[in-house]
Amino acid sequence: MKEMQIECGRMLPVIKWSGSKRSQADCITKLFPRYETYFEPFLGGGSVLIHACPERAVCGDICKPLIEFWQKLKDEPISLVEEYTKRWMRMQEEGYLVFYDIRDNFNRKQNPDDLLFLSRTCVNGLIRFNRDGKFNNSLHHTRKGIEPARLERLIFGWHKLIQDYEFVFTEYYNTTKTASCKDFVYLDPPYFNTKGRYYGKIDYASFIEYLDKLNARGVKYLLSFDGMRGQKDFTVDIPKELYKRHYLLDSGNASFKKVMDKSIEKVQESVYLNY
Repeated sequence: MKEMQIECGRMLPVIKWSGSKRSQADCITKLFPRYETYFEPFLGGGSVLIHACPERAVCGDICKPLIEFWQKLKDEPISLVEEYTKRWMRMQEEGYLVFYDIRDNFNRKQNPDDLLFLSRTCVNGLIRFNRDGKFNNSLHHTRKGIEPARLERLIFGWHKLIQDYEFVFTEYYNTTKTASCKDFVYLDPPYFNTKGRYYGKIDYASFIEYLDKLNARGVKYLLSFDGMRGQKDFTVDIPKELYKRHYLLDSGNASFKKVMDKSIEKVQESVYLNY
């Protein structure tokens, strides 16, 4: 195994999402090959996408309100700003119970505007769902959430950059079905050892088969996956014939452990490259 210690850059997110690669976006994109179309089937908060800034991109996710958020960011940024402002002002005027009212509404209707508000006001921006797919993180009482004027600047900045990108609500293997040997796929699936905190899950055997099919089609990919946390090794047994290089990238400290267990653990995450 090759190990690489890289000091990574940071990107400002417009929506928070679990497993964000904001702290790694710079060093991840430096490993990218040349390509025509960029594919990202586990889009989440899009930190790597916006750092790479490809000319063409196809991005997907199985969280429908998340993809609806991205589509609205692309097509209706003014509405996003207005809806966030309305929710944020209501909480300032009526108090903390507004957060839980909006959370209940999101869990009933899966509204993308509710999702954006929850992501910017929940504890440490940790997006967390239970086994039934219900958002279950709490309000961050000591912070009032990003102010609308600041979020508006972020929304319009991202809006301008994603106009040539396609956002699709589908499974990962469908998102990349048109990828060819001239294209590139960045994969950031729910990690094998963090079950129960992210939206959805993937079957390991099926995912390994998917990687094999990408190789057979000559499609280049970079996979972010489990690595090290403190002294614990969480690296997954990815068949060696599926990749050519494996690096460990520094990723700061484990935010989930810090919030839940009040402990600090250094995190290194794996990246696997098949080129």
